[in-house]
Amino acid sequence: MALSTATRLSDEEKLEALRRLDQFRQWHSLNEKRYCLVCGKLISGRQIQVAGGTRGNGPLRLSCPTEKCNSIPMDWVLPTDEILAQVEKLAEEERKASALKPVGVAIGNGKTVHADKSHEHFVSQLRRLAFHLRRHSKAVPSNPYGP
Repeated sequence: MALSTATRLSDEEKLEALRRLDQFRQWHSLNEKRYCLVCGKLISGRQIQVAGGTRGNGPLRLSCPTEKCNSIPMDWVLPTDEILAQVEKLAEEERKASALKPVGVAIGNGKTVHADKSHEHFVSQLRRLAFHLRRHSKAVPSNPYGP
């Protein structure tokens, strides 16, 4: 979510901003990825938005590049094998559910409703995964040598 215009930085400046502003994880390159606990997307250092600064709206700040996601560095975790496997599993379930989704379902009062329950189920699973990861990421120190 961009509250203000993203600040244009060189690769070196952006990496320095990530290192300075992300107090929770170390950054060794812009190609490193993080898993956003809010939107469920894998994001790279290159994609992360830097806003503010002397010509922007005050101090520099980092934000997730995903539209309508308002996460900040504390919401980003290193994508471990477990996280990547969970993300792939949930994505596969979403693909299967969308392929099998019926157009509408008649309910007891004679009305037809769209059967979009598979999407709600997928979102519910993502929220549970995010909660689980957020709770456990606080107890696990970040790896200073990268993913």
